[in-house]
Amino acid sequence: MQASAPEQTQLNLFGPKFKADPYPTYAYMRENAPVYGRTNRVGVTTWYITRYNDVSAILRDNQRFVKDFRNTLTPEERAALPSMPPLLHLLSDHMLNMDEPDHTRLRSLVNRAFTARMVEQLAGRVQAIADELLDKVTDAGSMDLIDDFAFPLPIIVIAEMLGIPPEDRDRFRRWSHALVTPTANVERTLRKLEKSRRSMEDFIGYLGSVIDQRRRAPQDDLITSLIQVEEAGDRLSEEELFSMLLLLIVVGHETSVNLIGNGMLALLEHPGAMDQLRANPTLTPLAVEELIRYANPVERAPMRFVAETAVLHGQTLVRGDSVSLVLAAANRDPAQFECADELDITRDPNRHLGFGLGIHYCLGAPLGRLEGRIAVNTLLARLPGLRLDAPASELRWHTHPIMRGLRRLPVTWEPNV
Repeated sequence: MQASAPEQTQLNLFGPKFKADPYPTYAYMRENAPVYGRTNRVGVTTWYITRYNDVSAILRDNQRFVKDFRNTLTPEERAALPSMPPLLHLLSDHMLNMDEPDHTRLRSLVNRAFTARMVEQLAGRVQAIADELLDKVTDAGSMDLIDDFAFPLPIIVIAEMLGIPPEDRDRFRRWSHALVTPTANVERTLRKLEKSRRSMEDFIGYLGSVIDQRRRAPQDDLITSLIQVEEAGDRLSEEELFSMLLLLIVVGHETSVNLIGNGMLALLEHPGAMDQLRANPTLTPLAVEELIRYANPVERAPMRFVAETAVLHGQTLVRGDSVSLVLAAANRDPAQFECADELDITRDPNRHLGFGLGIHYCLGAPLGRLEGRIAVNTLLARLPGLRLDAPASELRWHTHPIMRGLRRLPVTWEPNV
């Protein structure tokens, strides 16, 4: 069935109304404007790519489409760039925003510390954390699933992985919350950083003291592993170590929050699928993959930039243009997925792009999958009669340009009597 055109002549790709249901607009774009350009007030064009095959091809094309915009510039243009504020530098100049060979070098080092085997060994502890969080609310019969469960679960997990002492967990949560609060653009990011500069400086100072402690007395934690990783005489620099820790906290945490929140909303809106999964928990691995595809915790991939002129579907993408790969549109492309707009927790195979593709494939995918499986299974097993406690139409979404996540998710169930 052909998608109907939105009423507006210029597509609305931001804001609360769009975030509430972006999929009709994305369907229209896939069919009618698969390479949709928008030029801002300073003349920079962003191209939104929505078809599965195009998105997957660009994810693999590291020559024409780069992550570091500086790699699109001439030497003279690079020399004229203004200096970046130190805090923004730490938050943005990390592995996810690097190209080869810098990305390959860092990825190789970090892979030695952040292994799938290490993540699987966390299963028992992740389960215990999920149970502890629900122990606090089970008798109440209601909660905000975001604040009471989806947010604290991954932040406790990452804090423990890093070796943050339990007595510092509340401070760590406050700091990390400031880091992951969504912002819509660079200007707002800078304003937010300025507003919370003291808090961020305190956080950087805290991480620095933990790193110093681990250098003197190594522990069985991720910070120690990152300090000790070495390959062919190469190690992470101090700045690289800080940026990697901030990347793990921001990206690894927020995506898991959205996976749990968006995924549970999808199940709550499809009670037949929820009952099927509750009756047959062995479906959970397939179900989590489908929730990632259908509910899209990461709506758009982090921005890429055109390094070499490219022509796609009749549109010319020139050097310096930015490219937004719309994962949420690609993951519902009917050319790739049968009944793409339907939730099917038995879908197999399911080659979704929720964790990206190519050299920038999500380092934290094994941890996200583990947390998703345990969260969904625990919620369904322990909360009988779980249901929404507000109309779905009244739910509000963050307006983050890349992530897709709920502000609140009020739920209720039959409490123990």
